[in-house]
Amino acid sequence: MGLRRRRRHGRWVVPAIPASSAACAAAVMMLLVVAFHSLLAPPTSIPDAPQRSRSATASSLMVNQSLPLSLSLSKSNFNPVGFSLFASESIAHGGFSQCRCSQVKRNIPIELHRSLFGADLFRVPSGGSASHDLWGSKLSEFFHGCSNASSEFPTAEAVTHPNRYLMIATSGGLNQQRTGIIDAVVAARILNTTLVVPKLDQKSFWKDASDFAEIFDVDWFISSLAKDVKIIKQLPKRDGKIVATPYIMRVPRKCTPKCYQNRVLPLLLKKHVVQLTKFDYRLSNKLETDLQKLRCRVNYHALKFTDPILEMGEKLIQRMKAKSQHFMALHLRFEPDMLAFSGCYYGGGEKERKELGAIRKRWKTLHTSNPEKERRHGKCPLTPEEVGLMLRALGFGDDVHIYVASGEVYGAEETLAPLKALFPNFHSKETLASKEELARFSAFSSRMAALDFIVCDGSDVFVTNNNGNMARILAGRRRYYGHKRTIRPNAKKLYSLFMNRTSMTWDAFASKVSAFQKGFMGEPNEVKPGRGEFHENPLECICEHSQVLPESTSLSQSVINTKIGKSHLNKSRGRPSESRSGDEVLDWRELDYGENTPLNGLSKENESEYNLFTRPEDVELEELISD
Repeated sequence: MGLRRRRRHGRWVVPAIPASSAACAAAVMMLLVVAFHSLLAPPTSIPDAPQRSRSATASSLMVNQSLPLSLSLSKSNFNPVGFSLFASESIAHGGFSQCRCSQVKRNIPIELHRSLFGADLFRVPSGGSASHDLWGSKLSEFFHGCSNASSEFPTAEAVTHPNRYLMIATSGGLNQQRTGIIDAVVAARILNTTLVVPKLDQKSFWKDASDFAEIFDVDWFISSLAKDVKIIKQLPKRDGKIVATPYIMRVPRKCTPKCYQNRVLPLLLKKHVVQLTKFDYRLSNKLETDLQKLRCRVNYHALKFTDPILEMGEKLIQRMKAKSQHFMALHLRFEPDMLAFSGCYYGGGEKERKELGAIRKRWKTLHTSNPEKERRHGKCPLTPEEVGLMLRALGFGDDVHIYVASGEVYGAEETLAPLKALFPNFHSKETLASKEELARFSAFSSRMAALDFIVCDGSDVFVTNNNGNMARILAGRRRYYGHKRTIRPNAKKLYSLFMNRTSMTWDAFASKVSAFQKGFMGEPNEVKPGRGEFHENPLECICEHSQVLPESTSLSQSVINTKIGKSHLNKSRGRPSESRSGDEVLDWRELDYGENTPLNGLSKENESEYNLFTRPEDVELEELISD
């Protein structure tokens, strides 16, 4: 057996290290470990912060409240309990927001870790822009309302046939009924008939027993339209009996003048009295100019609220003006029924799905919705927080006073908390007036809605969170009376921006909001001629002054001829607005089942057909979302 050679391992020479240097290195390593763990695990209790000035505290709160909102909204945009997780206890610390962990609930979203770092970029400043453009349009001085009849429009006395009477039963909330009253006057003119003062809807979801004369000045209504349409308060009587029993029928939605002449006129000639039921949006959006101007005379001049309503509304306006030079009105429209019907989801988890799903079941005809798709297509109201962020991004500061017109808000105070944090000067008719002052109105939904209407109309800026009847009527009225600033969210574009806001700086976010909102700010030349719902965009009733518009903003084909009733805006320069046509798109706000099916009088043979159109769930559906 041969001899084995022992394997010899190479040796490394390790230089000697002084003991003091080794100790220093170990100490540095320990400090790094402690610092790293301190960053990842904030202390469970934070010593009381030193007292700061009131303004500094408010400013810090405004900055830090954007963080908890982004925590709960970074994916789903809304969580009714998200705001309360951190906002009340958050403080600034080392560039990040920390909270008292005892206040943190267990249902913190998965996005927490990502949002903690993204939120440091997304900080809402406390101030606002000093630009005068925020509160009004530079172009408004070049336009004015013009609704006088042309010389080619004969008087009512010359065209009204005797022994023809048209009765109207309106439908829905106050503003939906308003559209019905306006169109009723025009329908009577088309038929050359006498109009009986319209009957208001007293049995619907709104359950308001008010009649026409309790909301509108009926004598003013009749006298101011005397040259256009003969109007009487009730059917005349002969030998103690009404002249004839009304023949009840319904016309289809968007019925044209020819439609009225073919469907209603023969019955008027035969029956003498015809009553049109559920009269809302039953007249074509597009009419000849003189008839459109008649619509404007009814809407902007003849329909005047009663003195008690006007006086209370004016008091509310004056109380808002006493608080600041300018004030904003917001039609929030974030009620549970609205959200349930829209089919939208706002990130409230199973609780929200169950609550809104239970409400949604009352409408058996609703199809299953795709919440993500609805939001992506801009068909959902913004959350109160999103509305607030949009307004702050446009340049409105936290010192702006806001009047909020709204019913019951889903999520109540927790939902409103982010908006109130962004705009602490938060008011409503209930906070501006005493219970005693509101007592004569509070039992009547239409009268309370009328007060909101007056204040919103009198505001320097009106913001709508949906495009329902109140928003449309007010937008058109504000255009007619000087193009007062009216803001409607471009929900389709803003959706993706809100979803990704924690990944950008506030300045980048604000810049994108301003870009997306072009065409949605109530400027004179926003809407392409022939588009839009007439009550929202009464272009035939808005004329251009004789002075020339600045070249950079002038309309390429502006026709001005008030003598023959023609108005401006035949075509506007630049990229068309994203506003949609009322005739092109019929969305859930205008839903009416069977609208294109002819409906004749209530004879025995067609009574069953009539009932198909008045199923309880369908009636409530329309009435509920009407305003």
